[in-house]
Amino acid sequence: MSDDSGTPSPSPGAAGAAGAAADFETMTRDIADVPAVEVITTVAVHLMSSAAVNLGLAEGGEDHKDLDEARKLIQALAGLVTAAATEIGSYHAAPLRDGLKSLQLAFREASAVPDEPGQGPGEKFTGPVIG
Repeated sequence: MSDDSGTPSPSPGAAGAAGAAADFETMTRDIADVPAVEVITTVAVHLMSSAAVNLGLAEGGEDHKDLDEARKLIQALAGLVTAAATEIGSYHAAPLRDGLKSLQLAFREASAVPDEPGQGPGEKFTGPVIG
């Protein structure tokens, strides 16, 4: 298509690509403004929430219970919390550790055959978890 001046109009695909590039630049700038502690705690909360659902702790929990998935999520959370604790400080790390311990204990309760102390999910990072 062209307008009355004889100049071709940009194709819709080109406009969409330019818009996508601008959106990516905006997202990149936005994420650059987010402090690392906020990114770390957000990821940790997502891991906690997903683990809780897979432990059957959410509404209608038995429908979503999957201990294998919960084990993986708790293991990843334990690694993240342990590695990040010195970087994010005890003010932010303490509640994450509390949540992690609660999930580890819930996992032990949900398991038909509980792991030996020190062998549960995340315990290689946290040490044995005892209620």
